[in-house]
Amino acid sequence: MAEPLIQLSHIYKIYMMGDEEVRANDDISLTIDRGEFVAIVGKSGSGKSTLMNIIGALDVATDGEYILGGEDVGEMSDNQLAEIRNKMIGFVFQQYNLLPKLNLLENVELPLLYAGVGTAERRERAMQSLERVGLAEKWKNLPNQLSGGQQQRVSIARALAGNPSLILADEPTGALDSRTSREVLDFFKKLNDEGNTIIIITHDNSIALEARRVVRIHDGKINFDGDVKDYAAIL
Repeated sequence: MAEPLIQLSHIYKIYMMGDEEVRANDDISLTIDRGEFVAIVGKSGSGKSTLMNIIGALDVATDGEYILGGEDVGEMSDNQLAEIRNKMIGFVFQQYNLLPKLNLLENVELPLLYAGVGTAERRERAMQSLERVGLAEKWKNLPNQLSGGQQQRVSIARALAGNPSLILADEPTGALDSRTSREVLDFFKKLNDEGNTIIIITHDNSIALEARRVVRIHDGKINFDGDVKDYAAIL
């Protein structure tokens, strides 16, 4: 039996812009099981980034319930949200977010440092993560000594270092050329084959088609949720 990792029930995120009420997320219900590879796709302004922030515990919903790994995220304090981000979610961003003055090993160690992991274990786990993305031999290098694709692989290694329940990737190929994008997407598929739960947020249907399941957001609502083959058939 599949085990739910993410359970969103009737999620609303409402902003006031002057006198106008904006529903960035408008009654979204969504369940994602452990081990799934899901693309959340939508145009700019569709509400996909708002949904990503809620799933990533970077923001909380105005109304509705969010259960992550059996825990009610909506009831958490800011400190508890920070802890669940650190322990359960590995983030991969479009611009890599690597610190330029730290070498690759030190960059990958950062989430473990924040989690209070001891020096020896931290080093070992960070090096293992770099090995998984094929960059262990470059551990002393600074980020600016790498190609864009290599930097993104370091950011994936950083996301993996804490053994997260979820890898949440925001436009992870947005700054890469097509060949390097292909390499990064293939790596996400490999991670998913190894059992990792992956959510990619993208505006690009060609990227969404690399996942196994597609959730499309339009005007704050889900207007498609299904198998990637069914999504491809309606494009």
